[in-house]
Amino acid sequence: MTSIAIAHDYLTQRRGAERVVATFANMFPDAPIYTSLYNPEKTFDTFRDRDIHALPLNRLPVLRKHHRWAFPLLAPAFSRCSIDADLTLISSSGWAHGAKTTGKKIVFCHSPARWLYQSGRHLGARAPLAAKVALALGGKPLRRWDHRAAHSADRYVAVSNSKAREIRDLYRIEATVVHSPMSLDVDGIQESVSSLDDGFLLCVAAALPYKNVDAIVESFSSLPNERLVVVGGIRPGQPVPVNVTVLHDIAEAELRWLYAHCSGLVSASYEDFGLTPIEAAAFGKPTAALQFGGHLDTIIPGETGVFFSTPTPEAIVAGIRSLRSQSWSHDVLTQHAEQFSVTNFTAKIQAVIDEVL
Repeated sequence: MTSIAIAHDYLTQRRGAERVVATFANMFPDAPIYTSLYNPEKTFDTFRDRDIHALPLNRLPVLRKHHRWAFPLLAPAFSRCSIDADLTLISSSGWAHGAKTTGKKIVFCHSPARWLYQSGRHLGARAPLAAKVALALGGKPLRRWDHRAAHSADRYVAVSNSKAREIRDLYRIEATVVHSPMSLDVDGIQESVSSLDDGFLLCVAAALPYKNVDAIVESFSSLPNERLVVVGGIRPGQPVPVNVTVLHDIAEAELRWLYAHCSGLVSASYEDFGLTPIEAAAFGKPTAALQFGGHLDTIIPGETGVFFSTPTPEAIVAGIRSLRSQSWSHDVLTQHAEQFSVTNFTAKIQAVIDEVL
């Protein structure tokens, strides 16, 4: 019987990459999961009953709480991680693919290391000092480490066509494209969020520089008749217009309610894949999004959303007005979302595994 293991950068948050790992875990319920840091309170409950192998870094509570502070330590930590299995299925944005494996290695790449190749966009002006120092002193060695890690894989899988091109350009590796699954249960229980009326626009994104949430929030100063709900947070000290509500750490049932009761989604992120437009489409809601990266795979202009060209308040306002000026078919939107189902994803991943084995 083939033994299978799973690895992921860190299990300390609830985002698209962790949803992919949860899907892997459901595909292979007996597979141990290797990760650098594990905080069960901050990630999906799926992992609570699993065999989690956290690296020694996990002994430091401060790193479990603030995983980005571990930035200079993650490459060497994964270099010392050895996984004994016939096949290791790795979910990586630049760290976990460095783990050593005794058997075959498949890397599901959400993005080549943004901290190395898009550091300005990814880390922003307020990047942690440790990250800036690590890049200044170790940029070249880290890039050599990253290329060796990439070429240690038996198969690379990219989350989107834009990421497949990036992998080809950086590593000279031809990656198979398998889009991430839309695993949010549309038919699950909904829990209302108080004080919100239907018809608001929704933004679901972490408060990271490349997500450009600050530009979306600022744009609503020019849209006094609109209302925005932000799920995930904003940068500290950012002015918040009176027509913007910011929510933190909401439950899945509340997220379902927000998608069901919003009138559309706004995303200005430099996305690897673009999961939130698919989640919105699953509830029959269109998206106004930045014309970049993974959004090009997950949005059909005029059918499931509109694009704006730059992540600036002016362009975002124009995108929202374009979204409002059009009518949208609930059936077209939901049928589009079905292409990104968990069933389709698991079938494609299983096909890759069968080929590699």
